[in-house]
Amino acid sequence: MSVNPGRHTSELGEDVTVFLIGMRINHPHRVDLWAPVVAAMPLMQAYLRTHPQAGLLGYHQWFGRTTIMVSYWRSPEDLQAFASDPDLPHLAPWRRYARLRNSEAVGVWHETYVVPATSREVVYVNMPDFGLGRATRVVPIGDGTRTARQRLAAAS
Repeated sequence: MSVNPGRHTSELGEDVTVFLIGMRINHPHRVDLWAPVVAAMPLMQAYLRTHPQAGLLGYHQWFGRTTIMVSYWRSPEDLQAFASDPDLPHLAPWRRYARLRNSEAVGVWHETYVVPATSREVVYVNMPDFGLGRATRVVPIGDGTRTARQRLAAAS
């Protein structure tokens, strides 16, 4: 992944839905309970990579005892449609996990934010395409976008 030298921002574009999701392994010895949760995510990601019409714009993921995936979606409606469609790879694993909720071996969490194009400010300095810029498009910072205040004013 090559670095974009200098200062960049993301293209303003449209509103975006930011979805944070993760899990926490509370009892590492209960592999039988947390491994199926771990295994479900790559199947969902593979589907979303091959079906851009579902609305996922991009994501980044980090692993540890507590995992996190930051994803960018076209809209909350797209996210909810993916999550609730019985023919797509989310609902069945969610229902399996729901039966384990009282086990405490593995925890799952998520947060959803709808971010209007007019209410965000983004800067990347000497970074490869990352975050919202990778999900949309990275553009060089120039006249009128040199400071956070200018970028927020340009957005609105």
